[in-house]
Amino acid sequence: MTNSPETKPILVIGSTGKTGRRVAERLERLGPSVRHGSRSAAIPFDWAAPHTWAPALAGVTSVYLTYSPDLAAPGSCEAVTGLVALAKAAGVSRIVLLSGRGEQEAERAEDVVKASGLEWTVVRAAWFNQNFSEGSFADDVASGTVALPVGDVLEPFVDADDIADVAVAALTDDRHVSELYEVTGPRLLTFADAVAALAREMGRDLRFVSVPMFQYAETLAQYQVPREVVDLLGYLFTTVLDGRNSSVADGVQRALGRAPRDFTDFARDYAYAAATR
Repeated sequence: MTNSPETKPILVIGSTGKTGRRVAERLERLGPSVRHGSRSAAIPFDWAAPHTWAPALAGVTSVYLTYSPDLAAPGSCEAVTGLVALAKAAGVSRIVLLSGRGEQEAERAEDVVKASGLEWTVVRAAWFNQNFSEGSFADDVASGTVALPVGDVLEPFVDADDIADVAVAALTDDRHVSELYEVTGPRLLTFADAVAALAREMGRDLRFVSVPMFQYAETLAQYQVPREVVDLLGYLFTTVLDGRNSSVADGVQRALGRAPRDFTDFARDYAYAAATR
């Protein structure tokens, strides 16, 4: 597959998100025309507004498909099924799906993409490093205490830059068609290990506290976090983080021919960015 500024655009769904923003930036540097898939885009895309899907897909050659808030959320598979059908009708040739490790609902969405008759690649990711810097835990890091409903379970946190590199390769190179890449970092850490690494690199007092799920849910409710988001986080913390994903995988190596970034590299870069802001 060859892309140039003259070819049809690539739709990046979630182009303002942690991985979508990085995918869009990389594609724009490489040359392909990018259509941003967000509510604020020139041609808006909104998962909650199905009437926006077909216009965003019109004239597109490939799609980077991320589902918000998460493929583990109720209704995600049905939404992906509807979008994939519209994509096929619109003449889209390739879909690269961002999926999650250990999530049965995500695997259902993977099956939809695989059975679509389109060229496909699945990028099945571990928890992101960037959850600590630009995601769910960023405010806790800023406050000095990361309080989460998780204990000593080991997780191979993966860097969003690695995910973006794999996704861009899959969108632009035929060698990745019909591949499932399970992407992780190079080693296992507890959440406490990750917070300690951030504390070391940032040179500040930063602690991790394990709290019961009910206490975490009550805190989120106090900040008026929607109930469906609280329920989703509860599922991810209590079901997905049960040890089923406590192993490293070789997706980054297979896709890119290099090792994934270590969490310490992420922590060092984050500390530098924070110090120079």
